[in-house]
Amino acid sequence: MPLCMGCLNEIPSSDSVCKVCGFDNTTKQSAPFLPFGTILRNKYVVAKNLETNGESTRYLGYDKTNGKVLSIREFLPIGLFDREADETKLFVTPQDKENYTKALNDFMSYYETLDSLTDKSAMINVVDMFTANNTAYVIEDNDELISFTEYVDHNGGHLEWDTARPLFMPIITLVENLHKLGIGHYAVSPSNLYVTSAGKLKLGGFSTENERKRGTILKSQLYNGCAAPEQYQNNVTLNVATDIYGLTATLFYALTGNLPSNAKEREKDQRLLISTNTVKRLPPHVVTALANGLQMKPEQRISDFDELRAQLSVSSTVQAIQDEISRTASMTPIKKEIEKQTSGVNPTAVGLVATIIALLVFSAIGLFWLPTNPLMGLFTNGSTVPVTVAPPTEDWTGPVVADYVGKKYEDVVNATGGKVKVSADGDFSDTVPKGCVMAQEPAAGEPITTNDSMVYVVISKGPQFTVLPDVIDKSYTAAAEELTGAGFIVRQEVEYSDKFAEGKVIEYIGLKPGDKIESGSDITIKVSRGKQKTSN
Repeated sequence: MPLCMGCLNEIPSSDSVCKVCGFDNTTKQSAPFLPFGTILRNKYVVAKNLETNGESTRYLGYDKTNGKVLSIREFLPIGLFDREADETKLFVTPQDKENYTKALNDFMSYYETLDSLTDKSAMINVVDMFTANNTAYVIEDNDELISFTEYVDHNGGHLEWDTARPLFMPIITLVENLHKLGIGHYAVSPSNLYVTSAGKLKLGGFSTENERKRGTILKSQLYNGCAAPEQYQNNVTLNVATDIYGLTATLFYALTGNLPSNAKEREKDQRLLISTNTVKRLPPHVVTALANGLQMKPEQRISDFDELRAQLSVSSTVQAIQDEISRTASMTPIKKEIEKQTSGVNPTAVGLVATIIALLVFSAIGLFWLPTNPLMGLFTNGSTVPVTVAPPTEDWTGPVVADYVGKKYEDVVNATGGKVKVSADGDFSDTVPKGCVMAQEPAAGEPITTNDSMVYVVISKGPQFTVLPDVIDKSYTAAAEELTGAGFIVRQEVEYSDKFAEGKVIEYIGLKPGDKIESGSDITIKVSRGKQKTSN
């Protein structure tokens, strides 16, 4: 029986729509992707496209020789080739040939290096590589995996440190081994992590460095919240610190349920905001490691994998002190324990232990203070406002804080005489208009005890999902302006078109006008290059 091109289950010849996945097998795979059923190397059957970036595309695949479902990655650098519908061979123009050849060689070299790893237990395994159709193919395992985001969702929206630690340590080692071979990953993110049925974490999404930074011959793919600031700069050299940013950002997501803000946004406000409830359940050394791994400047960031592991671990000395603090609230035994543990230790070590003690004690009494750390201004009680001093317990007859929720930020500035600070990057709201206050601390009605009392507010970003406007047949400039104004990040792909004039928008890639998608998402629109000229 034939195979469904959507899920590779067998379907009766008389059926066109798969009863398993609902895929309509009468449809065609649009160019420039390979037609459904294309056979490579006389054994690999190409099914539906799964994902695409500026360098390659990944298809669902099937090995006829053993009946195994696989992934087929095809080198497909956007803008450097042409492929007509129902064709398999790529056509490269003379003016693009040099760039295409260089990018192809880099792609093959990268995967050959990747294949030379001795320990591949933490990565999606490469099983075959070859060239055909004027391009290159990488065949990868496609085991029964669930996405890491789905795994986190099933575990209550975040992981505890004791769960996350054994998952991430092999991934750190894998990325370290990549750098020892002279390559990096540079796209560690929840989107590229998968969990096996045995509960192990595996890393996928491998691409060359040219795909993971701006300003190269490829259209880069960067992962929001996990891409380091330097990846947004034009053609800079990436290094260990770049991958440590991505690793730490992904761990931040695992432990908090949220990604850090986009690195471009963090240039304006570098703080990482974690709820007090989250801070309380995480070991202090892990919180500090997250902050150090997510420093904006590479030279200030953790830049060595051994150091990353060390900061994510806790020494026996510090563990003993933590245990002692948990056992008793008295400072006397703690002081004795410090003296005993630090006897004969150099002053630097003593200072480190003392700092950790102070952090732990402050945490125990409800304060969290990292003076040189971007985690300043932490949320309280799961909301998005900083911790404040509790109001007096006696009856209060003096002035109280006004209610600013729902008011425009500019009006709050005027009403408070400028004594207002934005405490976070904001949050989505279907009820509070964009630019208005959606939360405040102190709360309305709290006593004002000093003349310089500051009000901390969170500003609404408006609805989380926005309707895609119809920009078909508009100029790219007009479409980009409209989409950017709606809060989207706009990218373009170009192709020849007999129907649309040069510079006009043909369609959205993977979307259509009227779709509701998350505000701030990357949107790719296909733009016409005009009619293709034919040589006489």
